[in-house]
Amino acid sequence: MPSEMLSGPDLGAGFLHQLTTDRDGDRTTFTYHAQDGGQDANGPPKGPLNVFGFVHPATPCPFGGPRCWHRRFLVPFSETPRVRQCYNRNRFVLQTMIDQAYAGAAVPVESTLVEVIARLDRLGPPASAEWFVGGSTGAWLLGAKLAPRDIDLGTSRAGVDRLGELFAEYLIEPVATTDRPSGGIVRGARAFVGTFAEGARLEWSVPLDPAAELPLYEWSGRPGVARLTVATFHGRTVRVSRPEYALVRASEKGASDRLPALTDLVRSLGADRELLDVLLERSRLLPAARAEIRRSAVG
Repeated sequence: MPSEMLSGPDLGAGFLHQLTTDRDGDRTTFTYHAQDGGQDANGPPKGPLNVFGFVHPATPCPFGGPRCWHRRFLVPFSETPRVRQCYNRNRFVLQTMIDQAYAGAAVPVESTLVEVIARLDRLGPPASAEWFVGGSTGAWLLGAKLAPRDIDLGTSRAGVDRLGELFAEYLIEPVATTDRPSGGIVRGARAFVGTFAEGARLEWSVPLDPAAELPLYEWSGRPGVARLTVATFHGRTVRVSRPEYALVRASEKGASDRLPALTDLVRSLGADRELLDVLLERSRLLPAARAEIRRSAVG
């Protein structure tokens, strides 16, 4: 069955957008399309969409041509209204997200995190143990002197769907099986918590490929795998992942501006040497870079 356009072309952040669906029996794939819209879309865009998980298809897109960006989601067809809602919110907040990524616009992590944690509190025990704050925001909560660009949550497989319900009106991607360039096949979602003009991106996912269930993996979706600690935020105790995760990830991305703050945090807490060694061993870093990071963090 050929692709069916559900919405578009629509304008947003310098791009022309379409939403399409492909049905194969009980399987339904929804695709966000985005291509440079030129002056018609108040373009050109300020930057590419790969920072938000979009990729170029292997062959020219029949809707957007050879340079069309795609995000694909495997979702039951009955969820079409919810996917439409996510698609529309994504293009409405895309300008703000691009300004944050490429134009130095501030990301109001603290005020956004107040609302995020207030909603997470609704889960209550024991479900409250199914989430933690990771990535750079986790390091920031522990005192790292850096400005997070988004909020990453670790959760369980069941927690993925619960979080989707909690943040339903903020979703920019549906809770779905999807391919993330940095994480393989996952079940997860993305949200933009705030208004169209101000807010922060919120992400969570768990891998569906058993090969991704690595020892000490930060986002495994299984309890007791990630190394966690606690931080205090507005008088509340919050579980966060160890900063060694953010340190190694920043090193892999070449984010040299973040390395001093993350290194100082690891040293001040006392490095988890086992965790650091595991993360460095399976990183893409060259041996010399691994040795330098370990020396700087452990002393």
